Amino acid sequence: QAASCGGHEQVVKLLVDEGADVHAQGGYYGNALQAASSRGHEQVVKLLVGKGADVHTRGGYYGNALWAASFGGHEQILKLLV
Repeated sequence: QAASCGGHEQVVKLLVDEGADVHAQGGYYGNALQAASSRGHEQVVKLLVGKGADVHTRGGYYGNALWAASFGGHEQILKLLV
């Protein structure tokens, strides 16, 4: 989640390529996709969705990635997620 929240696309890619679970739950944001969505990190969101991250997974402060992007006013992220 930390790399996703910070928008560190190459770090996220490395972690996922090395076997990190894109569905891992926990922490403030609930999962990496929600963290990236809440901060408007479009490339990280594309990467995670492309690796199978579930847009509808519930948890964390915002509830799901759609709510996280909505709360932050990130229209481009919303378009990617719907």
